[in-house]
Amino acid sequence: MADIVFYEKPGCGGNARQKALLRSAGHALEVRDLLRWPWTRESLLEFLAPLPVAEWFNRAAPRVKSGDLRPEALDPGAALALLLADPLLIRRPLMSQGDTRMVGFDVARVQAWVGLGPKGPAAGTALEGCAAAPRSAGTCASSAAATTTSSSSSSSC
Repeated sequence: MADIVFYEKPGCGGNARQKALLRSAGHALEVRDLLRWPWTRESLLEFLAPLPVAEWFNRAAPRVKSGDLRPEALDPGAALALLLADPLLIRRPLMSQGDTRMVGFDVARVQAWVGLGPKGPAAGTALEGCAAAPRSAGTCASSAAATTTSSSSSSSC
């Protein structure tokens, strides 16, 4: 089984469900707070660089959801500056294992990457974002998408 570094927003119900699924498949997780991690341009780009800029953003972040911030209109430099200044905007989870990085939690990609066990969800099951978690106090109700590559706390997801 894999040793995975899992960057989450503490308290996010979707991230909690994703971690439980990975652990039930036998993976060991080193969980890190995505919002408090000391990101640098280089460390964040290790995850994001292969993706289109619009896929770098958490679609449930208040500024994105409200339309105040339009990721599709940003160039990479401006987008990266925003993400470093406000990590709540970063699409999550961010995961790494060895030289492989993943942004988001797409079931089929996670299954192909590290496996989710025989009792794992079917490909196409929506587990990204807080929509995956039951709605209750402190959980969110939104979602986003995922990709693998090689080489401020708010109640909103």
